[in-house]
Amino acid sequence: MKIVQINSVPNGSTGKIMMSIHNELLNRGYDSYVVWGRGRKSNCNREIYMNDKIGTYFHALYTRLTGKNGFGSKRTTKKLLHKLDDIKPDVIHLHNIHGYYINIELLFNYIKENNIRVIWTLHDCWAFTGQCSHFERINCKKWKKQCYDCQLINYYPKSYIDNSRWNYNKKRELFSGINMSIVSPSEWLAHLVNKSFLNKYDVFVINNGINIGVFKPTQSDFRNKYGLQNKKIILGVSSVWNRAKGYYDFIELSKLLDDTYKIVMVGLNEKQLKEIPLNILGIKRTENQSELAGLYSTADVFFNPTYEDNYPTVNLEAIACGTPVLTYDTGGSIEFVKFLPEKNNERYIVSKSGIMHDGFSIVLKYLDSIIDGKNNLCDNKSLDQEKTIEDYIKLYHK
Repeated sequence: MKIVQINSVPNGSTGKIMMSIHNELLNRGYDSYVVWGRGRKSNCNREIYMNDKIGTYFHALYTRLTGKNGFGSKRTTKKLLHKLDDIKPDVIHLHNIHGYYINIELLFNYIKENNIRVIWTLHDCWAFTGQCSHFERINCKKWKKQCYDCQLINYYPKSYIDNSRWNYNKKRELFSGINMSIVSPSEWLAHLVNKSFLNKYDVFVINNGINIGVFKPTQSDFRNKYGLQNKKIILGVSSVWNRAKGYYDFIELSKLLDDTYKIVMVGLNEKQLKEIPLNILGIKRTENQSELAGLYSTADVFFNPTYEDNYPTVNLEAIACGTPVLTYDTGGSIEFVKFLPEKNNERYIVSKSGIMHDGFSIVLKYLDSIIDGKNNLCDNKSLDQEKTIEDYIKLYHK
């Protein structure tokens, strides 16, 4: 069986999922290939790096000027299709196909013409909207019938004009009539897909997994290194920090904390490192997973104040390292509680109404209630990425 996976990047949460599946497929003797548009260069002929930085730039510019996202990058997409002609895949497994690197019209017309079996893992809502990748922050319902007058054109994928109606209708046309199954990492997103124009397809829930050989209680000299021996450490981790990921929520929370606490934020850029308050310790993004496991293990609590998320693996990584998680009642971010043994799992979730009425004081209250020493929060085997990979392989054969 020949399988080709396509994603915007080979790293980050979605890239790690793609590469872990790919590596296991190769280990089992499958004819596996991966394709990505941005990130590290490929190091073998089974890793296809589309490598068109100028094309990506013009695709982003085209999106801003026309409001049409996913319809640039014709040259690089045609090159990819020629490679697919040579590979002749039995299954194309799509991940994130937005990100200014691939032309969805060329890709899906090719899939239809060659009647290729497709599995599409949705890591966000972009596939069934006319513009955004997430709409929860404004509680938009237009995606159920017809997008128009989009309130999120100033957010990713950013545009200067509203073409959400055209995008919505074009996606519905392109994504119809395919031999396809859809995978959602969360029950939350699967529920949305079944209410969208993609509801004619079978939808399977396959939870993202993590490498439990790496993410486990891990010794670290982090406290000694930064002089935090007697501090309550509140950890936040993100590949990109912005308003939607809760960047400003950490800033507001820092104003409520006394000197017994220390916020540690991993993944900040240079500008953010310069502007954060003194009682926040900022660290750049790291790809060293063992180092990250040590940070999770050292923290007293992991705080994920995300306003839009599907099934964040950072929550799983934290609890696998024995650290309790506090998150907002957002998307699939709360679904990690099913792995916890405590009966009173609601204490790990801050409702949106709570934030609205009580502000960040309620976050502080929740933090205090769950910082009660280190403990083994779950059976790590339930989080193992090997189960995720096995479920995908079964689906390929099905």
